[in-house]
Amino acid sequence: MTFDKRNLSNDQLLDLYKRLLLPRLIEEKMLILIRQGKVSKWFSGIGQEAIAVGVTAVLDTDEYILPMHRNLGVFTGRNIPLYRLFSQWQGKANGFTKGRDRSFHFGTQHYKIIGMISHLGPQLGVADGIALANKLKHNGKITAVFTGEGATSEGDFHEALNIAAVWELPVMFIIENNGYGLSTPTNEQFRCENIADKGVGYGMESHIIDGNNILEVYHKLSELKASMVEHPRPVLLEFKTFRMRGHEEASGTKYVPQELMDLWATKDPVDNYRNYLKENGILSDDFDAFLHAEIKTEIDKDWAIANAESEIEATYKEELDDVYKPFAFQEVKASEEVKNIRFVDAISSSLRQSMERHPNLVLMGQDIAEYGGAFKITDGFVELFGKERVRNTPICESAVVSAGMGLSINGYKAIVEMQFADFVSTGFNPIVNLLAKSHYRWQEKADVVVRMPCGAGTQAGPFHSQTNEAWFTKTPGLKVVYPAFPYDAKGLLNESINDPNPVLFFEHKQLYRSVYQDVPTDYYTIPLGKAALLKEGNQVSIIAYGAAVHWALETLSLHPEISAAVLDLRTLQPLDTDAIYASVKKTGRVIILQEDSLFGGIASDISALIMENCFHYLDAPVKRVASLDSPIPFTKALEDQYLPKGRFEKELMELLEY
Repeated sequence: MTFDKRNLSNDQLLDLYKRLLLPRLIEEKMLILIRQGKVSKWFSGIGQEAIAVGVTAVLDTDEYILPMHRNLGVFTGRNIPLYRLFSQWQGKANGFTKGRDRSFHFGTQHYKIIGMISHLGPQLGVADGIALANKLKHNGKITAVFTGEGATSEGDFHEALNIAAVWELPVMFIIENNGYGLSTPTNEQFRCENIADKGVGYGMESHIIDGNNILEVYHKLSELKASMVEHPRPVLLEFKTFRMRGHEEASGTKYVPQELMDLWATKDPVDNYRNYLKENGILSDDFDAFLHAEIKTEIDKDWAIANAESEIEATYKEELDDVYKPFAFQEVKASEEVKNIRFVDAISSSLRQSMERHPNLVLMGQDIAEYGGAFKITDGFVELFGKERVRNTPICESAVVSAGMGLSINGYKAIVEMQFADFVSTGFNPIVNLLAKSHYRWQEKADVVVRMPCGAGTQAGPFHSQTNEAWFTKTPGLKVVYPAFPYDAKGLLNESINDPNPVLFFEHKQLYRSVYQDVPTDYYTIPLGKAALLKEGNQVSIIAYGAAVHWALETLSLHPEISAAVLDLRTLQPLDTDAIYASVKKTGRVIILQEDSLFGGIASDISALIMENCFHYLDAPVKRVASLDSPIPFTKALEDQYLPKGRFEKELMELLEY
């Protein structure tokens, strides 16, 4: 291994050695502790420390780094107190996740480190969002994100690279190619000669770097950082390296040929650099021994602090309180000036006024810029707010959702429009595993609204007609809003944008241009989690949301003799159980109407809640009416049969006669 110091001073060379030595000695301590049963799991980065150390040494302390679980050098390089890291690994309160996640699955705004989730790929899109925020701020900051060669096969990798290239985002994509994805060698993972070659397809600059040579890493990244500040762009960096331990300690390394282990042992980044420093009179044996002793003393002292820390005591309240970031509703009252507008106009008005109210709000979606979106909701927005804030995206829902999270991390609000709610399936992972869990895991908000044009009735078939709210109502950490009227749509969307928690905002396509209402022209808010009692009655409670509210009202218009209370839920998570119970207790009968298919829909949970909390008030079984348990068909006759609208009247009459 050849080292070239260039213009680095001896002090700088020694500083890099100290940065390399600290994570290596911590690892050696952890390997002892895991054999003693004092640590439950460990992902070793021995053999590839030079990459994390080099990246962290080059980037400024206020530049975000998104590491993986073998990048201990990032955390030590940002000077996180060791006892806090040890507490994190032991699941104690001085860690970063209150015992809710293990190892390096955490982030910390104080140290500008954003940790991974086990699904790996989404953090690449998060880096895009962080870099986009930096670009919008014009602050010249770089973002670095790590992943392994295995994750480069994930769709998120390709989506994130494509977005970064198209938007010219200053992201260093750090690929640690250590030869194996757990036990699968690279020749069984991809056929291109080098991962760096994948950058070519995205029009992206790429480089191959010796990941075990700390000076090569440092010099190359220093040059690139200076260049990227001058000319913002993404760069794909493939670091050739090797991990000398297993994927994690329990897996071992028996699948690796011994000659390969022996070869890479000769390329050890710490040993080789130490020898170079000693051979050139920069590091003496005595000073090296002093550094070892000093670091080991610090490790033992901080381990004792973490070891003495008491175990976390579980409480229901703290666990549930941390699912969402606390947020107090601040009412903005509606003005007296109103205009009779359509549902679609109410959504557009909310977005326009929220963009004016929040200069840090960014809209992202397919065809939303000059074209104005599939439903023309953002028509004219580019002229008002510019293409930096109204952004067309490639067709890559997963990375766009992740980018929304990155924007939130770096001080922005994000709205992601799914062209159709059906398409959210390709962005499902970052919604339910990243947005939903971030505050619970490490107290980081996810200030992202995902707009969901949904619903049947337009003969759009199985892939443009679903009302898939139940995919999300069962996921703790998400809020789900589903209005039925223009007035509610505007006020609830305004509040969803204000709320720092992730919100899935469902907009029924058939209501867009068929429902009119007098709506205040100015900005106003409606609190989430509050149902609307549309009609008073004492015979039966009808609970519905979205288009189903209108179906219920149409049915009642044909039967003026029925005294029915109609409750429009408006928000499905949080659910207004107080309003539900109050209505049921008054009427003694309840029928729940939803457009979603029956099994697993939210009507089932509402029914169960009523049975558990209002059983003694019921005069009849709780009735659920929903769509067929089949995919949504295309032809009108089949779609009409699928939807519950035509069955509701019969079911309501049977309930009243019970």
